[in-house]
Amino acid sequence: MALTLRKQAHSSRSGAEPSCSHAHRPGAEDAVDRGGARRPLKAALLACTASLCLVAASSPPAPLGIGDRLFPYLGNPGYDVSSYDLSFSYPGANGKPLQAVTTIDAWTTTRLNRVNLDFAHGTVASVEVNSRPAEFTSAGDDLVITPGKPLPMGSRMRITVHHTSDPVPQEGQESGWVRTTDGLAMANQADAAHLVFPCNDHPSDKAMFTIRVTAPDGYTAVANGLPTGVHSDGRSTTWTYRTLHPMATELAQVSIGRSTVLHRTGPHHLPVRDVVPTQDRQVLEPWLAKTPQQIAWMENKVGRYPFETYGLLMASATTGFELETQTLSLFEKDLFTDRAYPKWYVESIMVHELSHQWFGDSVSPRTWSDLWLNEGHATWYEALYAEETAHKPMEARMKSAYGASDRWRASGGPPALPKAPKPGQKISIFRPNVYDGAALALYALRQEIGKPAFELLERAWVRMHRDGTATTADFERLASAVSGRDLGGFFQAWLYGEKTPPMPGHPDWKSTPPLARGKK
Repeated sequence: MALTLRKQAHSSRSGAEPSCSHAHRPGAEDAVDRGGARRPLKAALLACTASLCLVAASSPPAPLGIGDRLFPYLGNPGYDVSSYDLSFSYPGANGKPLQAVTTIDAWTTTRLNRVNLDFAHGTVASVEVNSRPAEFTSAGDDLVITPGKPLPMGSRMRITVHHTSDPVPQEGQESGWVRTTDGLAMANQADAAHLVFPCNDHPSDKAMFTIRVTAPDGYTAVANGLPTGVHSDGRSTTWTYRTLHPMATELAQVSIGRSTVLHRTGPHHLPVRDVVPTQDRQVLEPWLAKTPQQIAWMENKVGRYPFETYGLLMASATTGFELETQTLSLFEKDLFTDRAYPKWYVESIMVHELSHQWFGDSVSPRTWSDLWLNEGHATWYEALYAEETAHKPMEARMKSAYGASDRWRASGGPPALPKAPKPGQKISIFRPNVYDGAALALYALRQEIGKPAFELLERAWVRMHRDGTATTADFERLASAVSGRDLGGFFQAWLYGEKTPPMPGHPDWKSTPPLARGKK
């Protein structure tokens, strides 16, 4: 996610307290899933037994979570999702609920009498578990499902939920849908996918996606992945898209609008498709034509693009941010049409979201405290691109960041220990400490281990954890291995310290301390 200079959008939701949870700390025991990606063993994230927290038939339904330090109510224990099949029917107006069907295929990791899904903004008509009707109720932000008989550990389950998906937020709450001037788009980061569809709404549980969208004639629908079919009955059209790589729920994207899809070819014959308002295609084309070169630039830095396609979704909406939804990054159209933004700045923001396809999408954070790995790297390559193509020195930007770093740490926490989001503001974890503050830590790392080792580390990181999840501890271990040094003390100071450490190679750099309380 990139916050634009002109504004910040704050959205709200009400978070229910989980019945029991405890945080996963760096170094906690991990398990290897069927795809080979390391992820936390969800049962180990709960400081209570399965009979008390997961499956107690005698206890009332309760919201659960996997114990994420920043979003303790997100995610659910007891199962591992392998795929989502989402079907949306758009009524032709973005102020009305969409009819939807969500089908989830998952494997149980413990015996379950109940299954909790994250879902908090829609009406559920029916639920089936393994093709049989199941009872359901709501508890906090969870949809609690009781199948006809318990689900044994290690069994496959298919949950089908018929529901509505409401693009109009409740008062004091923001939907994961973004209402554009001509339809809808999605912006689910960090905790809003479950306001769109039932899911296990945490990046540690990535899955494959199939997305179907039906809309009246005159509209075009595009989603993550590649198109697999289009069917029209003369009044409406259904588009089907499928991902070829696992994806976190927060990265799902569906665009519905009076749009044109523009096609071009990227490196290695990569299909690149952009979604733009039809009336703006000519003015946006010069910007869109830059994408193949930007992909080639990123490949030269960190290796082959990790997905099956890429492109930009230009939305006629005001969000205050751009978003790295997997294979189809979301941008405000005005970023490209408002002449107040310098050309180099716009291009660097394009690279910011593109670099997230490696850092954040392909390699996803195991917990939200690992967010710095996403945003720090995206900010790093944004700044590096500006240095190499627009002569904006990286060192000058990092020196400026160093001057503000102590204040950022005081207000938002150290890069790998960010403070919790403000109540009702889902994107308030996206503070400077995880953007330029985290990029500053990467700059210090390059200064510490040298440019060749740093570049080798970056390539190894995205290669080793492709299509998986990873933690700050994983990055520390790999950096130590690549450099041939124990970097534990370095990372402890730069990622967790209350004060910014001295910058290697720049002992003269100073950080302005935060104002004492009561002073202005």
